Amino acid sequence: MNATIERIEKQQIQKSIPPFNIGDTVQVFVKVIEGDRVRTQVFEGNVIARRGRNTRETITVRKIAYGVGVERIFPIYSPVVQDIKVIRQGRVRRAKLYYLRGKKGRNMRIEEKETFGRAGAAAAKTVTETKAGTTGEE
Repeated sequence: MNATIERIEKQQIQKSIPPFNIGDTVQVFVKVIEGDRVRTQVFEGNVIARRGRNTRETITVRKIAYGVGVERIFPIYSPVVQDIKVIRQGRVRRAKLYYLRGKKGRNMRIEEKETFGRAGAAAAKTVTETKAGTTGEE
C-alpha cells in the first residue's frame, strides 16, 4: 500500500479498542442522532465476523431480538461507534461464524473460553466475591 495512505490512516486511528476475537460477546455503544438530540444506544451480541485492516476494519455483531436474528456491521474506527466492551470471551474454532444464522435456541450458544494464569485467577476471585456479596454470605 502507498506510504502516504498508511500515514494518514495511522493518524485517524485515535481510538483504543479492547482486544477481542470472533465468538466474543461484546457491547457496542453507538451514537444515535434523533433530530436535535444525540444519545448512546447499546447493541450487545456475538461477534460473528471481522474483516479489513487499519481504519477500514469492520465487525459483524449478531443478536436475537424478540425471536428474530439481527445483524449489524460496525466500522470499528467510525466516529459513530463510541466504545466497545467485551462481556465474555467465546471458544470457537472458525474465523467466521455464519453457521449460527441457521441455529436456534441452545444450539446458538458459544462455549466460554477458560482463562488461566494471573488474569484468570483475578477474574475468578472477583466473580466469587461478587457472588458472596449478593447472597449476604462472607
